[in-house]
Amino acid sequence: MIDINLIRTSPDTVRENIRKKFQDKKLPLVDEAIELDIKKRALQNEGDALRAARNSLSKQIGLLMKEKKLDEANAVKAQVQQNAERLVQIEKETEEVSARLKTVMMSIPNIISPETPIGKDDSENVERERFLEPKVPEFDVPYHLDILEKLDGIDIDSARRTSGQGFYYLTGNIARLHSAILTYARDFMINKGFTYCIPPFMIRSEVVSGVMSFEEMEGMMYKIEGEDLYLIGTSEHSMIGRFMNTTIDSKKLPLTLTSYSPCFRKEKGAHGIEERGIYRIHQFEKQEMIVICRPEESCEWYEKMYNYTVELFVSMQIPVRTLECCSGDLADLKYRSVDVEAWSPRQKKYFEVGSCSNLTDAQARRLGIRFKGEKGSEFAHTLNNTVVAPPRMLIAFLENHLRADGSVFIPEVLRPYMGGMTEIAVKE
Repeated sequence: MIDINLIRTSPDTVRENIRKKFQDKKLPLVDEAIELDIKKRALQNEGDALRAARNSLSKQIGLLMKEKKLDEANAVKAQVQQNAERLVQIEKETEEVSARLKTVMMSIPNIISPETPIGKDDSENVERERFLEPKVPEFDVPYHLDILEKLDGIDIDSARRTSGQGFYYLTGNIARLHSAILTYARDFMINKGFTYCIPPFMIRSEVVSGVMSFEEMEGMMYKIEGEDLYLIGTSEHSMIGRFMNTTIDSKKLPLTLTSYSPCFRKEKGAHGIEERGIYRIHQFEKQEMIVICRPEESCEWYEKMYNYTVELFVSMQIPVRTLECCSGDLADLKYRSVDVEAWSPRQKKYFEVGSCSNLTDAQARRLGIRFKGEKGSEFAHTLNNTVVAPPRMLIAFLENHLRADGSVFIPEVLRPYMGGMTEIAVKE
């Protein structure tokens, strides 16, 4: 949520930002926000004036009663009663106007970075850098489900019976590899100075509305029937929610946290062969990183965070590239975002395995996350980034380390987490 002062002083800047995000249907919201803000302040001023008058009139009543001027005293009492009734009405109107203003403000997208390329969708994202040389082996790389089945590492059919489409069982050495990648990622981030956390996997609606836009919530979140609880789509949700309505001591900033969690997503509209298997699913696990910092530090942390993900993938000998997300591909809360994509030897192209975002103070405003600085109480900046999400990471890992005989090579950094194994062999 942007600062209301920006709409008061620079509404054209806000309108231009909406146009850059190709959300022209939201342009009327700027005028509505201005009107609601004016109305809210007018109601507040009227209410303040009536409260001040109440104190003055109360004194008048006392003086008039002492002077035995009962008619005049009763007239003033009537005025006090009339003012009290108007105050009740003002408070009700203010509550209604404030609620609508909040809804409008939460629908207006965050101001994007000057570095963000302008484009309508992810097809116009801009490549930044590549790391390691992408290779295509001389043999055909099978679809990842075929690789997993030959390694006796997955059971899709049983998962369909127990849970439906979009779920799977991982078994044997593949299940061990999945856990090894997560554990290695955890230790990797701890060694970068991040504090490890395991958060709640369900959150209340006030946290959900604070961490994402209404459109994202509807398309992603699973609601627990009969309770004010949602299953998290990423641990960022509950990790950021932890600091809701708090003021952090500036000496503790930046807060650098890495979290493990299962994640649950509706994933509406998935289709095509690459959307099957374990690429786009309803349940997966992820290691995340979260930073809460001062405004002047967030751009530096943004660069650090996605480079940690690059470093992690490179350490496992997986070629990756980074893409600067264009304006139309940014979620409403994001100031700037970069995707990390891994190389797929089978598809002969890169595919997304993680995303790093700087939300400046937009998320903190929604959730009331402040810190005490030299200027007094300020809104913090929040950032989040995927360290690793094994389902997609597992696809990249298998394709890039597959051998002609069907076995899969285990890079040295993962061997301590795999009991010293150097490969996963095909099961006879």
